[in-house]
Amino acid sequence: MRIRIATRKSQLALWQAEHVAALLRGHAPDTIIELVPLSTRGDEVLDRSLQKIGGKGLFIKELELAMADGRADIAVHSMKDVPAEMPDGFRLAAILERGNPADALLTAAGHTLDTLPHGARVGSSSLRRQAQILAARPDVTVEALRGNVNTRIAKLEQGDFDAIVLAAAGLERLALQHRISETMDPQRMLPAAGQGAIGIECRNGDAALCELLARLEHLPSTQTTLAERAVQHRLQANCESPVASFAVLHGTRLRLDALVASVDGSRVLRRQRVGEAHAPADLGHRLADELLALGAAELLRAAAG
Repeated sequence: MRIRIATRKSQLALWQAEHVAALLRGHAPDTIIELVPLSTRGDEVLDRSLQKIGGKGLFIKELELAMADGRADIAVHSMKDVPAEMPDGFRLAAILERGNPADALLTAAGHTLDTLPHGARVGSSSLRRQAQILAARPDVTVEALRGNVNTRIAKLEQGDFDAIVLAAAGLERLALQHRISETMDPQRMLPAAGQGAIGIECRNGDAALCELLARLEHLPSTQTTLAERAVQHRLQANCESPVASFAVLHGTRLRLDALVASVDGSRVLRRQRVGEAHAPADLGHRLADELLALGAAELLRAAAG
């Protein structure tokens, strides 16, 4: 079998694709695996917010086109970048064991979120992060920050920001965890749905390939990720919405936390539910319905502008 893996060209994306390639070789040693690095519109357009150019789905559209026209067989994604609804003809074949789901604060002077100086400039283009940062520290300023991990760290070093926020998992995968000033407790700074998890996408019709990919699935990570994504789906939110969800597995039960916030952090709706791990989507939908009953739709409309 020959498997061509579509991936973005960033250092982190290539690490993730190589990680999947290594796992596949472990399960199917005779398989020929080739990486197909692609440039996406989300990577190329850095002078405008993702909301204005079409959302994080732009990071995966070119990868899906490569699969559709036969240039690639599978695509590897950070699950936090994958829209809640998959396009026709494609499926998530496997979710790998999840890495660190937390957000990480990087500062030049070793500050935590609580000890940042008054009026500090924090770099992040995520409305989810912005809302929660401002809810905790309304005196700081959150400014747009785009680019790959190294580009963002360089902007911190240049003094463009007093602090930046990145996903801890990405830093750890690139051996940059020493740059972290504070790993933020997920219960305080709720992560994005699927943050820290890697997903593998393939075409629906590739039965033999999907069967091979299924061997890589990590069931606990799949259950927590699907619960979180179900919140996002029910709320009709996208990857840029000020929505967060985080599930933790306790035996056969899942505890799911979720929130919807105003972009300025002045209003935060947050709820928690516990349900059966074998029905993660149902748990996510029920929790989202609670948030909608509290007025989540109004906050989401305001965030969308």
